Amino acid sequence: MSLKSIHNILGILEIQERWQEPPLQRVLKCWHEVVGKTLAKHTKPVWIQRDVLQVATSSAAMSQNLTFERQRLLEKLNQRLAIPLTDIHFSTANWYKSSLPKENITIALPSEHPSYVGEKLKRSRSQIFVAKDINEAYDKWAEIVKARSHDLSLCPQCQCPTPPGELQRWGVCSFCAAKQMR
Repeated sequence: MSLKSIHNILGILEIQERWQEPPLQRVLKCWHEVVGKTLAKHTKPVWIQRDVLQVATSSAAMSQNLTFERQRLLEKLNQRLAIPLTDIHFSTANWYKSSLPKENITIALPSEHPSYVGEKLKRSRSQIFVAKDINEAYDKWAEIVKARSHDLSLCPQCQCPTPPGELQRWGVCSFCAAKQMR
């Protein structure tokens, strides 16, 4: 059994196009085309868990009717998705939960997170490292972590390298902030 370092696995995933857009976002973009305008007014895709799409409906009768149509809908959706869905569940349970209008929903970018440290260490396909053994993989990982944290300020409490966003937000690293909140 060969062991691949986390660095290698993340590099491969980063390259793969299908990981760029979350599956639910893709479903939301094509939902109106798949079900039609009339049904789209009475349904809302809510989440995907274990390749099963959960859809909120405006009534129990609508849920039951769509359950009979789910194979047809699955075929249409899977033609548009990189990772195919295995099933669709319809329910009225989450129909009234969304209080925000769709125009006000925003998606946060990774660069907006306080723990974001930047993209200065982006890897190309030619830079993917394949370790010969676990020790070499660990050494490479330690080298990458050290390089990432080289320019970071230290947490005033634990003296660990800390992203600037965490220091601005909490004054300490996220681990120390979590300890303080207990």
